[in-house]
Amino acid sequence: MSYTEQLRVLAQRCGVSTSYQGWDHVHRDVSDSTLHRVLSARGIEAATESEVDAALIDLELAPWRRTLPPVVVTVEGVAAEVSVHVPHGDPVTVHLVTEAGEQLPVAQLQVWIEPRVVDDALIGRATFEIPADLDTGWHTLVAVSSPDSIHSTRSQCSVVVTPRRLSTNDALLGRRRTGLLTQLYSVRSDRSWGVGDYADLADLSSIAGGTHGFDYVLVNPLHAQRPSPPVEASPYLPTTRRFFDPMYIRVEDITETAYLPRDQYSKVRESARYFGKANRRTKRIDRDPSFRAKLRALKRIFRVPRSAARAAEFDAFCEREGRGLDDFALWCAIAEKYAPDHEVWSGKAAHPGTDFATEFRSSAAERIQFHRWLQWVCDEQLARAQSAAVQSGMDIGVMHDLAVGVHRQGADAWTLGDALTTGVTVGAPPDNFNQQGQNWNQPPWNPDALRELGYAPYRDMLRTVLRHAGGVRVDHILGLFRLWWIPEDAESPGDGTYVQYDHEALIGILVLEAERAGAVVVGEDLGVFEPRVQEYLGQRGLFGTSILWFENDGDHPIAPENYRELCLTSVTTHDLPPTVGYLRGEHIALRSRLGLLERDLDEEIRQDSEGREAVLDLARDRGLLAADASEEDTVEALYRLVARSPSVLIGVALVDAVGENRIQNQPGTDETQYQNWRVPLADHKGDAVWIDDLVDHPRMVSLVAALRKAD
Repeated sequence: MSYTEQLRVLAQRCGVSTSYQGWDHVHRDVSDSTLHRVLSARGIEAATESEVDAALIDLELAPWRRTLPPVVVTVEGVAAEVSVHVPHGDPVTVHLVTEAGEQLPVAQLQVWIEPRVVDDALIGRATFEIPADLDTGWHTLVAVSSPDSIHSTRSQCSVVVTPRRLSTNDALLGRRRTGLLTQLYSVRSDRSWGVGDYADLADLSSIAGGTHGFDYVLVNPLHAQRPSPPVEASPYLPTTRRFFDPMYIRVEDITETAYLPRDQYSKVRESARYFGKANRRTKRIDRDPSFRAKLRALKRIFRVPRSAARAAEFDAFCEREGRGLDDFALWCAIAEKYAPDHEVWSGKAAHPGTDFATEFRSSAAERIQFHRWLQWVCDEQLARAQSAAVQSGMDIGVMHDLAVGVHRQGADAWTLGDALTTGVTVGAPPDNFNQQGQNWNQPPWNPDALRELGYAPYRDMLRTVLRHAGGVRVDHILGLFRLWWIPEDAESPGDGTYVQYDHEALIGILVLEAERAGAVVVGEDLGVFEPRVQEYLGQRGLFGTSILWFENDGDHPIAPENYRELCLTSVTTHDLPPTVGYLRGEHIALRSRLGLLERDLDEEIRQDSEGREAVLDLARDRGLLAADASEEDTVEALYRLVARSPSVLIGVALVDAVGENRIQNQPGTDETQYQNWRVPLADHKGDAVWIDDLVDHPRMVSLVAALRKAD
């Protein structure tokens, strides 16, 4: 067998694709170079035939070299077999410690497996059965080898029992829920500091639910960015996915603000008035000056003594978040001081356990405490927003957005260690959305390390995002099945390959944590995928995503009556222009200006126009769209069209409800090409739209009425 053939065998056994079918249905082989570099990033050396042979042997022997597997993830009502490895002939007992602390015996099955020599020792395998009636939750499996001997050894691993289906999603079946889709930073009020904030989210939810009868508000990811300016504009490239962005804090809503000395309180009010003027600007969101001013105010407020009750609440928050919060706050404090110094991060501050980092925990204790406090404030204000949403009558409330990854030099990459992979980034192969492929410059989860950690980092991230959420949208949920890995030195995003993940474990844990939080889950499953993905999501009760313009069978648009029921359906998405802009072909014009087209411009325009007209014909055929319809009438007709679908969730883009026509994000571009994620909310005239304006905004009122007529 040649090296190439051996390499491909190894890759396939490691869940690394050796070929794939692109968006154009053309079969493509992955190069040896890509396979080698992707395996190397996972710690599997395969540069030579001998290294490949050794790696294949290691894969085969790995389970035999440990007593218990790293983790067992199963489904309620299903018994699971667990292999236990001990020196051949040694007795072994196994028991479970449930999440509630109860100890349960685990029965051994009469399964005979031949012992084998592993590293010069004869190792035997015993098979035990996790009972099918175990409650859902996080339990511990304990194996004791030679229990009556002084040489007794004890091993343990997590056993995660997940719900068969997400009942919070199933509870929505039978009645449609409609929500607003929005980018929080772009939606401001006369009280914002130039950028939408958590209090604006509470007000938006109250108006959307109480005045217009919406059931949820879906916002962009609110994950934390850098601890000080300049900050990354994209909410989909955060520094962490576990903690939240202090930039969105409403300074005046912090209890201790009222107790500032008079001169300091005056400075806070002065900043609020100064940045209040920026709320009328519609050209560009400028985060950095606003965040800089907020940090100055927040530092003053942090020093105000807290009442005994408030201090106890803060302490309880810190205890609950534990080491994860401690390490994140440590990273923030170091990043404030040494952010540009790459030598510090690659040397003395390479990870949280270095001597430098340990010393810094003591020397910068107050600064670290400040960053813990910021997260507590975020937590309080997010709780307030969800409460306002529910009190307004919303059935779901605030739906958060979970980004697909994090910044390569961010807090998660620093604190989570091997759980995130270095040497590769995540992206997407060339497709019809971006014909040059995409590199998102994010480190992927390492499937091997994540399993070794019992999926704890993934679980902790989900718990934080879901704590004050009525729901969560999982961006690129296909990434829980497979991700497109791109070697760092690849010439283009197309020079990558897919890496498989244990989707049953990742989806199962997502279902478990959402079930416990009482939250619904929507998976963004757009793009190139295998049919089994949507089938599996449906089996676990998770909702998918449908966008009107993308729903077709290859030749013709799909009638909305044939859309999925378990789905969030909308006319547009943040990666497309608002519907008015799409109808004008703004996306083609922009991609042409930026040099992102692979085909002739005239051909792109022709195909896009034909596709749009085919969709509009669906509305015309149903009597929803008149021949002389205005742009506003056409937008309403398209929303009435998607309301014909059986989808449980309908999403209304806020930009469509006010007449905005500018795109928020053009995939595959950076800030030098387009002002991604910086577009303030404005109407069809280009005037700023504030949250309070939405109470009786003519287009909003008209669109809501059109949707009610559709029902």
